[in-house]
Amino acid sequence: MSVNLVTAVFGLLGCLFLIAAIRRFRLRRMTGGFVAGSSALVLFALAVCILVIGAGLRSYQRLTSEQPAGQLQLSRVGVRQFSGILTYSSGESAVFFLRGDEWQIDARLLKWKAIANLIGFDTVYRLERISGRYTAIEDERSQQRTVYDLNPPGQIDLWDLIRSHHSWMPWFDALYGSATYLPMVDKAEYEISVSQSGLVARPLNDAARNAIGSWH
Repeated sequence: MSVNLVTAVFGLLGCLFLIAAIRRFRLRRMTGGFVAGSSALVLFALAVCILVIGAGLRSYQRLTSEQPAGQLQLSRVGVRQFSGILTYSSGESAVFFLRGDEWQIDARLLKWKAIANLIGFDTVYRLERISGRYTAIEDERSQQRTVYDLNPPGQIDLWDLIRSHHSWMPWFDALYGSATYLPMVDKAEYEISVSQSGLVARPLNDAARNAIGSWH
């Protein structure tokens, strides 16, 4: 059952209860009208809530098992400076200038309870940011950092919505962040996957495998 269908069902039921409430008020059956009217308001509120959550989920990807989230190709352009091409699972790509010894990518995951899964709310994820990372903590504190947002502005922030109204969403189970990082070397290629436990990165070519083998 899709989110849109559930929203429509709650909205239709709300309309039916609203009609029933109007009829009972006309017949001066005040108690019955109040009960029907209150039920209509609750159903309309549920419909709006599901609609808002569904809109927020559009910026996330559904997750049922481990699946590829993207690939990263690196090219050295200077000392501890790299050009990274991130290709998403959709085929779209973006280029980033990264400083440091390692690259890091972060994601947000939202998990729902079984009752929510029945109406289409699967576990979902969204890649959040990509950044350069220095191996030494001293360099992290003193060297120039590079970090980029992987999401367009102006979208509903479902993460903040759930955190602020958690008590109103009993079907919500958990939300958590995940990150993975690996060394940056010239011509290295990595695959980024996501599972129920979070992000996983794997080498795709010899340059990446050799970088991981000599990583310290």
